[in-house]
Amino acid sequence: MTPPTPLKLLLALVLGVAGLFAGSSALAQTSLIQNAPARRVLSLNGSWNYIIDPYENGFYDYRREAFDKSASGKGGYYDNQKPSTAQEPELIEYDFDHSAALQVPGDWNSQDPKLLYYEGTIWLKKSFRITPTAGKRYFLYFGAINYEAHIYLNGKKLGMHQGGFTPIQYEVTGKLNPSGDNFVVVKADNTRHLDAVPTINTDWWNYGGITRDVFIAEAPETFIVDYKVQLAKDNMSQLTGYVQLDGAGKSGQSVTLNITEAGIKQTLKTDGDGRATFSLPAKKLKLWSPQNPKLYVVALSSGSETVQDKIGFRTIQTRGQDILLNGKSTFLRGISIHDENPLIPGRARGEGDLRMLLTWAKELGCNYVRLAHYPHNETMLKLADEMGLLVWSEVPVYWTIAWQNPATYQNAETQLSDLISMGKNRASIVVWSVGNETPLGDPRLTFMTNLVKKARALDDTRLIAAALELHRTPDNVIHVDDPLGESLDLTSFNEYAGWYWGGKPGEITKYTFDIKYNKPVMISEFGGDALAGYHGDADTRWSEEYQEALYINQLKMLSTIKGLRGMTPWILADFRATRRQHPVYQNGFNRKGLISSTGVKKKAFYVLQEYYRQQVAKYDTGK
Repeated sequence: MTPPTPLKLLLALVLGVAGLFAGSSALAQTSLIQNAPARRVLSLNGSWNYIIDPYENGFYDYRREAFDKSASGKGGYYDNQKPSTAQEPELIEYDFDHSAALQVPGDWNSQDPKLLYYEGTIWLKKSFRITPTAGKRYFLYFGAINYEAHIYLNGKKLGMHQGGFTPIQYEVTGKLNPSGDNFVVVKADNTRHLDAVPTINTDWWNYGGITRDVFIAEAPETFIVDYKVQLAKDNMSQLTGYVQLDGAGKSGQSVTLNITEAGIKQTLKTDGDGRATFSLPAKKLKLWSPQNPKLYVVALSSGSETVQDKIGFRTIQTRGQDILLNGKSTFLRGISIHDENPLIPGRARGEGDLRMLLTWAKELGCNYVRLAHYPHNETMLKLADEMGLLVWSEVPVYWTIAWQNPATYQNAETQLSDLISMGKNRASIVVWSVGNETPLGDPRLTFMTNLVKKARALDDTRLIAAALELHRTPDNVIHVDDPLGESLDLTSFNEYAGWYWGGKPGEITKYTFDIKYNKPVMISEFGGDALAGYHGDADTRWSEEYQEALYINQLKMLSTIKGLRGMTPWILADFRATRRQHPVYQNGFNRKGLISSTGVKKKAFYVLQEYYRQQVAKYDTGK
């Protein structure tokens, strides 16, 4: 055996250290609670006081030393200090209770005009009442905070989290005040960094703040922390999975799996690690599909606790250039979606916003959505289950990442792991994507291939994809031979003929495709901008007619691809993007939406809708 080189030893050491600080820090007490919002919770949504802190005065002293790393651990804004009643009170230069308030969940950019472009630190504080009960455990849970969050409860640090779109959880049992009066303080920092995931340059708004639900979850001393209940890989009649307990009494416990409607009931026994696995015949299950999004109430019980989830069961696989859903060839009629309601400034704030977006997708004729370019809200995934929409779910390994930085890789892997953990029971999710439009090169290939391996190790029942690179040659051939494609289940790529290259819309049908891989082809993006209400002829850029002609000719061009099995054009609705600065046509919006920022359907919407009607006739009602 060849001994490891000093460089390899150094990388291993850095990766080990990075693992302590990527994602939820080592202070977190358990793995993320599966289906956390369905537990008994105390919501902390609502009004939070905030302090803008661009110099991070509330985190560092004047010598640039962090207060929470000092001998006393005190001195920062997280102390939430109040003036004493002494005759000569101490100097305190902040006051949460007399500061302005933000609504949570919600980004700060859309709630205060002076914060529209703000990137930096803002402190948020919420006071709440909860009286802890003996024999219960408590967990503080955030759906997402962008991007780096330091979290404190009653003046004590719980930990630090990096990543703007995945859940954050800390056990707070024993940290809540017996009196019932408590407060939580969050240092949220949306500053972009070269070694972060995503990195400095993106094409969506860098919203800051606590953008998803916050709550305290209550659980018994030993409780069901995690579970997976799904069909076995490529097997429509075998139900497999596990139930994981956490707590001192986790080993040797009885756990009951009950799907009453399907006549399935099984009592399991946990092993020494608190895990019970199962593999059961499931021939009576009705399979989930977009045509029939059947969900079963799955109940898991252990001791005094019962956890319920609504779960659908389906298989997804590829065979040659076919995508098989429940064993039947299908065409994925999709659209890309950002986590943003175009009608209301800021991040999507709740179920109403999310349901509206998916209802638009259904009206378009979609059976599939690409949730770009980062993990979306857990509520979005459950709505997709309910409404019968297949999902491509993605991590923000986007454009150019610090490919050779071990900490950056660990951050990306942690976000991928958290995404898969959150979504593994959702029938709607059929694709895990490890990235978008990443440039060719050996460091990138190693980075991305390792993410693919991680995704397969965590979940071998779904397809793995990424938006690949392509190149063109003077003979009007589009070549798709990105070496990352060898590792993936789909040949997915973005192409913008008729907008960024290739001439006018009527000229793009001259292009042909040379695709290296004998796999299903998925066009993960195409499109062009149109300002709703601006009209011209088919050659007038920015007009609805230009976008309409682009879609007509794109669909002609793409239909020549033998293995074409789906697409997610860019994008369902106009969305805010700082880099889009044309003062007439863009004004801070990417206008590639088929629906405008005022909810108006553009002419191209109806072109794609008609194309999807044709695919329904071909794939869903027989050939």
